[in-house]
Amino acid sequence: MPAETSNMDLAHVAHLARLHLTDAEMAQFAAQLKDILGYVAKLNELDVTGVEPTAHATPLTNVLRADEVRPSLPTAVVMQNAPAQDRDLFLVPKIVE
Repeated sequence: MPAETSNMDLAHVAHLARLHLTDAEMAQFAAQLKDILGYVAKLNELDVTGVEPTAHATPLTNVLRADEVRPSLPTAVVMQNAPAQDRDLFLVPKIVE
């Protein structure tokens, strides 16, 4: 494992993720983490001079349809499928006290 990473770092990450790892799992994931960090180190070697930072692979942003009013189902039809209702409202089980 690179000097920047240790079993203590792996144990800390596991704790943050609320994972309880055995010693065998720690060894397995340590090897995998070493490989991943090796790939990241290779990316750090690339010359990206002149390459604009980007958050997406395509230049498209917020491709949405225009809002428009459309007809909806009549309330009576919608309420036919409600297992419980009060007038024109759906009744749902209480989940928070």
